[in-house]
Amino acid sequence: MKRPFLISQTGVSSAQPPELVIHIDGGSRGNPGPSGFGVHAIDAKGHVVAEHFGYLGTATNNVAEYQALVHAFKLASARGAKRLEIRSDSELVVKQMNGLYKVKHPDMLILWRQASTLRRAFDAAEIKHVRREQNKDADALANRAMDLKESRLSG
Repeated sequence: MKRPFLISQTGVSSAQPPELVIHIDGGSRGNPGPSGFGVHAIDAKGHVVAEHFGYLGTATNNVAEYQALVHAFKLASARGAKRLEIRSDSELVVKQMNGLYKVKHPDMLILWRQASTLRRAFDAAEIKHVRREQNKDADALANRAMDLKESRLSG
């Protein structure tokens, strides 16, 4: 199976595969309500290299989704990755980050700017939409954060 081209921050296509594939998810029970996020990272060999989750307290689902994205970029940076693919089941976040939707809400604009700034540190950082059933590991981590009301941002 052929790997898709990655679009770099300069807009130039790269045939190099990502060093990390990171699944992200955010959730909120009540929207707003107790919320959390999950980040599930896999290396180029298919090995799980990190599973992070974070409890956010009371927040909206969209805030939790963006927090997952921000933490994915921080994780990739800490691991020294230069090429990554992020997979999210949030169509809103994916389309906003890829310039297809405008960011209108002031709170979301702050998170979008933070994620966009972090994204520029990578040679290639593709953000792709996946179906919810393809994002079960990150979803389980987000639910773990909400169930335990805890965070684990290392390991």
